[in-house]
Amino acid sequence: MPNWTPFRSGEDPDPRFTLANERTYLAWMRTATAFVACGVGLEAFGGDVLAPAIRAMLAAILLVTGGVIAVASFAHWISAERALRTGRTLPAPVMAPVVGVVLVICTAVLVVTVVNS
Repeated sequence: MPNWTPFRSGEDPDPRFTLANERTYLAWMRTATAFVACGVGLEAFGGDVLAPAIRAMLAAILLVTGGVIAVASFAHWISAERALRTGRTLPAPVMAPVVGVVLVICTAVLVVTVVNS
């Protein structure tokens, strides 16, 4: 992509590193898609298992998290590609802990709600 601004500086890295960076980006995009699908599925098919307010709250958390993951993964992909091209240290992944925390919160709410019903 020689004409795209983020890739104009530095030298072309080994293609294996660029392709690995792209695979990581695509894996995060699949994760984002899964979060959005879970949010839509929970709201559409949650039925009587959860109270409407809890169902809407969890669905909103999942949908927003999916959007945040999609944006953050794109930013991380660009940052990693720039680091590869300029020989800098790769950026730290920031979304992994966020995904973990959101999953723990959603799981805890679902377990408490199902156990108490």
